[in-house]
Amino acid sequence: MKSETSPTAAQATTLAPLFPPSRIRLSSSRRGARLARLLAPQQLDDWGIPRTASTAVAAVAVVAELAGNAAIHGRTPGRDFETRLMLTSAAVRIEVIDTQPDLLPVAPACVTMPPPDSTGGRGLLLVSAYADRWGWTVRDAYTKAVWAEVDRNPVGAAGG
Repeated sequence: MKSETSPTAAQATTLAPLFPPSRIRLSSSRRGARLARLLAPQQLDDWGIPRTASTAVAAVAVVAELAGNAAIHGRTPGRDFETRLMLTSAAVRIEVIDTQPDLLPVAPACVTMPPPDSTGGRGLLLVSAYADRWGWTVRDAYTKAVWAEVDRNPVGAAGG
C-alpha cells in the first residue's frame, strides 16, 4: 500500500528526541482515551514540562482529542490504539496510531466549523487551535498515525 500523508507532513519537526519516546498501547475504548489524557501530563512532567505550562496544556488537549478520535472513529474491535509522545528541543510531538487507515481526517486546511446545533465535529478544530502542525500518515494496510506538534516556548518565556 502506498503511504499517504497530509499536506503538512513535510513541515513536521525532524529534530532528534531529547529522551526516548513514550509509547503506550491502550484499549480502543473511552477508558483507553481517558487513560491517554491522564498519562500525557505525567510524561511531560517527567520530561521537565510542568502540567501548568502552556506547552503541556496544549499537548494534553491534543492527546485527549486524538485519543478520543482513535477510540471512537479509528476503532477495530479487539485491536488497541497506541499513543506516542516525543520531546525535541523545539516541540512536543504526539502520534496516535489506530487501526482504520481508510478513515482519514480532513486536511488541516479544510477543517471547518460544524453547524451550531451539531453535537460533534469540533475536535479537529481544537487540534488545529492547539497544535502548531498536524497531519496524518497511512503507515500500512492496517494502521494510520495522526500526529501533531506543539512548539515549546522559548527558554525564559512564561508557561514553559
